[in-house]
Amino acid sequence: MNAPQWLTQRLGSLKLGTDNRTWYVIFDGKPHYKLATIPAGNAFSCSVHQTENGVRIPSEAIQPNSDAALAGGLEDLRKSLGWE
Repeated sequence: MNAPQWLTQRLGSLKLGTDNRTWYVIFDGKPHYKLATIPAGNAFSCSVHQTENGVRIPSEAIQPNSDAALAGGLEDLRKSLGWE
């Protein structure tokens, strides 16, 4: 998974966790958000949390595969942060 443009423009990046299903949003070398895809019937959803305090960022979309669910979770994070 490549980091979206809105993230790289703010000097952020993505890093895959050791479980091969959790992705971390990195700023200044530190993980600030974690995204994990979750099976939802025959589809997938994405769980988005702040790593510092565990606060959940709402992400309700159901997608046909885990890559699309991750992309949807990143988009929900972008909106939550108020970034264009």
